Amino acid sequence: MKILVAVDGSSFTKRMLAYLAAHDEWLGGAHSYTVLHTVPAVPPRAAAVLDKEILKGHYDDEAEKVFKPIRQFFAKQKIDATFVAKVGHAADTIAAVADKGKFDLLVMGSHGHGSLTNLVMGSVATKVLAKCSTPVLLVR
Repeated sequence: MKILVAVDGSSFTKRMLAYLAAHDEWLGGAHSYTVLHTVPAVPPRAAAVLDKEILKGHYDDEAEKVFKPIRQFFAKQKIDATFVAKVGHAADTIAAVADKGKFDLLVMGSHGHGSLTNLVMGSVATKVLAKCSTPVLLVR
C-alpha cells in the first residue's frame, strides 16, 4: 500500500506515529511511505526582497526541524520512507500531493476540535477531507 503521512511536528503528529507503531497493519515493510511536511510560505512582499538561496535555506531548515525526529522514528522501526517538503497552505498542499501521487491512504493527526471550533477557525484536517479524493485516516 502506498501511504502518505502528513506531519507538522506537533504532539498530534507524535500521537499519530505512536498509533502507527502500535498497529502492524499500518506500519511495516509491505507498505511504501512518503512523509510530507508543508512549510508556510513567507509573505510575497517579504519573499521578493530576500535572496532566493536564503529563502530556500529557510524553508529547508524549517522542514528539517520537523523531519529530524520522524526520520529517527522510521529508522527505529527499520522502515524506509521518502521525505518531501512543500511550501504553501497545508490543506491545499496535502490534498494536492495525495491526489497527484495516487496514494492509497493519507494518514494525519488531528487536533480533534469540536464542530463549533472548526466552523469558526477551520481545520486543516477538515479542509483536507473536503478537497482530497484519497482515503484519509485521522488519528486524534
